Amino acid sequence: MNVNDILKLSDAEKILAVEQIWDSLDHAKITITDSQKKELDRRLAEYRAGKSRFFTWEEVKSQLRTIKHE
Repeated sequence: MNVNDILKLSDAEKILAVEQIWDSLDHAKITITDSQKKELDRRLAEYRAGKSRFFTWEEVKSQLRTIKHE
């Protein structure tokens, strides 16, 4: 299967393919760097302290469209 074949799949079929690829990974071999771990810990601490801001997908898309047109 090549990229053109994948692009012809329905959205549901693409999602299933991604799930199958994800499940095929050896998750024990996936690592993150110390700086990535530090950033994740910082974000988790912010979340637990109630300092995180959350946005809906519609808000994110709207903001991206605004940035794109600037």
